[in-house]
Amino acid sequence: MLELTLVVSERSPMADNLCAVVNSDGMPARLVSPAEALAGWRAGDRTPDLLLVNAALNLSIVRQLAQRITRTTSRPPTVVMFAERDFRELEEHVMAGLDYIIPPFLPGLIGSRLVACHVRQVMSRTTQDIQTAANLLKYERELQIGREIQAGFLPDVLPSRSGWQLTARFQPALEVAGDFYDAFELLGGARIGLVVADVCDKGVGAAMFMALIRSLLRHTASYLDPGSQPAGDEKIDPGADAAVLVHSIATTNRYLTTNHLGQGYFATLFFGILDPTDGSLVYVNCGHNPPVMHRADGTQDLLWPTGPALGLVPESVFDLETTRLGYGDLLFIYTDGVPEAKDANGRFFTEESMLAIIRAQNSGADELLDVFERRLSAHVGFADRSDDITMLALRRQPEYRAPRGRRSAAATPPRRGRAVDGSRSARR
Repeated sequence: MLELTLVVSERSPMADNLCAVVNSDGMPARLVSPAEALAGWRAGDRTPDLLLVNAALNLSIVRQLAQRITRTTSRPPTVVMFAERDFRELEEHVMAGLDYIIPPFLPGLIGSRLVACHVRQVMSRTTQDIQTAANLLKYERELQIGREIQAGFLPDVLPSRSGWQLTARFQPALEVAGDFYDAFELLGGARIGLVVADVCDKGVGAAMFMALIRSLLRHTASYLDPGSQPAGDEKIDPGADAAVLVHSIATTNRYLTTNHLGQGYFATLFFGILDPTDGSLVYVNCGHNPPVMHRADGTQDLLWPTGPALGLVPESVFDLETTRLGYGDLLFIYTDGVPEAKDANGRFFTEESMLAIIRAQNSGADELLDVFERRLSAHVGFADRSDDITMLALRRQPEYRAPRGRRSAAATPPRRGRAVDGSRSARR
């Protein structure tokens, strides 16, 4: 049963007659002008089930009317057009798939016709809803597969070295992300490569670009490391770290700008190569947020960009920089999803808060990232996550000194911090 029908038309004898006929068939009807209908109507708490609209109105106006009502109720109204004199006015609306009635408007006949139109449109919407739900389920499944594939690009196990702690966290804003991190052995296992990157944009396109960049970096960095480099205590060729960095960054940027410049994607990226024996780190910062070097004495250094983002400018120049992690020093690498995490009021977490957390911690890398996860979660609350969050922390454990009268450090190994198990928070 139709609870309310709006006859949308300027007042005319035919519009008045149509409204009266609908009322006589036991279906409450009310005549309103198009302007009144667009501005709102007074019909108690009821919303119209059906709109009887004069075909003289433009199709865009009819759609606006239906959308306005749909915003106030969970169900869209049934729309039926009528023509007063010129039936050619119906053509545009019929081509758009709308139902229609034509005079003479006779009691009983009009009521049956309107009920039939209403039932047909409701059934049609139900069929569309079922198809939409099926398409959504398929889309969600494909996104889940995409997330599983993307997770395969992240390292299952992080490299482990005595005296070092290395851990990471990865929290995508959507099912798939444009952020990624990586950590892998280089130069016969004598070095560790550290990568944190952020592809512009989010979603499937950014995730595909992420996979491409990660694969290119891994491949090109390994190209100069076929396994013939000496490991252990044997000497590494001078400049090998720099050669790997220059080759991998330049080759990846050249490929991206040659083949994918038109897609408009680029990535900020930090790539460092660590020598665990002495703590030296040679790195390139491609337009990325400056990682934080927190020293054991409480001071902090920022590793500023040394070149532009990858995939942005052909034949870019990327400078190399070096630093060193002393005993007790910690390196925190992150994406902009950390300082720019928003709460429900749109307020950022801020870089100042991030630096304060690092400054206040004097424990291991895992503990630091645990604190960040708690603080970021509390800040964001129930707000939608606005960006991917990726964090990687590397800490050189404080130098062990044996107490006087005890056995030497070689005979009594130092107690290490929690071993890195290589797990990713995205899978927890």
